[in-house]
Amino acid sequence: MKLLAFDASTEFLSIALQINQQLESVDIQAGQTASQLILPQIQLLLDKARLNLSDLDGIAFGAGPGSFTGVRIACGVAQGLAFGANLPVVGINVLMALAEASGAERVIAASDARMGEVYHAAYIRKDGDWTEMCAAGVYKPQDVPAVEGDDWVGVGTAWKVYDETLLEQYQQQVSKTLSEMTPKAEAIMRLAIPIFARGEAVSASKAAPIYIRNRVALTSKEREQGLRL
Repeated sequence: MKLLAFDASTEFLSIALQINQQLESVDIQAGQTASQLILPQIQLLLDKARLNLSDLDGIAFGAGPGSFTGVRIACGVAQGLAFGANLPVVGINVLMALAEASGAERVIAASDARMGEVYHAAYIRKDGDWTEMCAAGVYKPQDVPAVEGDDWVGVGTAWKVYDETLLEQYQQQVSKTLSEMTPKAEAIMRLAIPIFARGEAVSASKAAPIYIRNRVALTSKEREQGLRL
């Protein structure tokens, strides 16, 4: 199977190309330049593999939650490339991708959502697959949902920005944190492969971002009232 995967939901741009069992990837701290870098970097990987886009079997992308602009970039590029090459598409929740990249079995994925909030989800790996224990949501750090049991691993940038608050919320339940970890295209690829194999990928027109926030910005009054984007 020949697949392309990428993510732009954070300040890092991550791209991976898998050809059967061989994988090439690139990770760049792109900041605000992801839209300028993503297509040239994809082309570089394709050229290195001596492949055309039409040679691929599908495209996977980080669907969010994350930076509104970054998620839109990834979804738009996935749609555009897939339309042009008539390829199926799979969107992957980047919080689950954080769990996948961590190598842990019990993960509280939490990334910095700005505006004093975090994107949060909790997962447990069972029989090789991830089970969602807390659905993806956006919360104030002091309001994150409770989880049961111990030996959880905290993964994602929120564990750096709000480490004291999050650790206080979970007391002794978290045994380790990986606060520098951001979503990786390689993890998105691993999660997408079974979906492609089951024939559950969608057409380009049905590719969609995961928005937990419904709007780009809130007023101070709305934030105080607990409204979410």
